[in-house]
Amino acid sequence: MRLAADHVRVTVPATAGNLGPGFDALGMALGVVDDLEVRAVASASVTIEIEGEGADSLARDESHLVVQALRAALDHVGASQTGLHIRAVNRIPHGRGLGSSAAAVVAGIVAARSLIAEPEALPPSEVLRLANAFEGHPDNAAPAIYGGATVAWKDADGAHARALTVSDELETAVLIPSSVLPTTQARAVLPTKVPHVDAAFNVGRAALLVHALAGSPEDLFTATFDTLHQGYRADVLGPATLMVKTLRDRGLAAVVSGAGPSVLVLGTGLAEAGLESGTPDWLQGIGGDSWRVVHTTKRVPGAQGVRLQS
Repeated sequence: MRLAADHVRVTVPATAGNLGPGFDALGMALGVVDDLEVRAVASASVTIEIEGEGADSLARDESHLVVQALRAALDHVGASQTGLHIRAVNRIPHGRGLGSSAAAVVAGIVAARSLIAEPEALPPSEVLRLANAFEGHPDNAAPAIYGGATVAWKDADGAHARALTVSDELETAVLIPSSVLPTTQARAVLPTKVPHVDAAFNVGRAALLVHALAGSPEDLFTATFDTLHQGYRADVLGPATLMVKTLRDRGLAAVVSGAGPSVLVLGTGLAEAGLESGTPDWLQGIGGDSWRVVHTTKRVPGAQGVRLQS
C-alpha cells in the first residue's frame, strides 16, 4: 500500500483506566489532549521535537513510542516505511495514571492511518488490536481510540471494545499530583490470586457503574467501590490513597485513575463540591503533595487524524 499524504496532524486524549471496580476493562477519555504533527520525509532519518510533558526525558529516535507504533501500523498494512519528522505538544502528564503511553501508541497508529492511501485498512477495531500489542491491557487504549467511556476485553483474537452510554449530565474531575508512579511499580504489588468474594463484589459494582454512567449519578458513589487493586496498592500510591479517602469521606465518587497516582472523581456539581479547576487551596498538602484539578464536562472524542497541506 502506498502513502497518500506526507503531512498529518493527530490529537489523542488522556484516559482513566479501571474507573474503580472495572479493573483492566473500563476506561474513559479525559479533557487533556496531546497534539502531534507528523511529516513523511524522503530521507531515512527520524527527527522529533517535543514541547511540554517529557521534553527533557523522552527519546527522540526510533525508540520513541509514537515512531514504533507508526512503523508497526505501516508494516501491518504493507505500506513502505519512510523517514519521519514529528512535532509533539504533550499535555498529558507522564507517570500519573492518565494513559500517556497508550496515547502515544494510539497516536502513532492513527498517524499511519492518516498517511496511507486506504485508511479504512485501519478501522478503530484494528487500531485497538495493534495498540494492545504494545500496551498489553486495553482499558486505556480503547477510550483513547473511541472516546467517551468504553468497556474492553481480550480473547484469542486480540482486544475488543464497545462504547458505553454516558449521561450528558456527568462531570469528571481529575486531580493530578506533582509526584509520579511507574505503572510497573503499581502492578508489581498486585497479588496473582484474589478471594472469590472480592471478585464477585467487583463484578457487581462494575455492572452498577455502567448503569450509573448512563444516567443514575446517585449510584456513582456505591458503584465505584473496589476490592481488586486499590487496596493492594495503598502503600505505593501514598498521596492518592489519602486523597481518595478524603474525597469519599465527603461523599464524592473518587477512585484512583489507572495505576495512579492521579485521582478521578465522577459526579455532578463537582465545582460546587470544592473541585473547581486549578489548584484549590483545601486540596494542597493532602498526602504531602500538591494537586491540580482538571474538569471535563462533556464527552471527549477519541483520537483524530487529519491530512494537512505541506
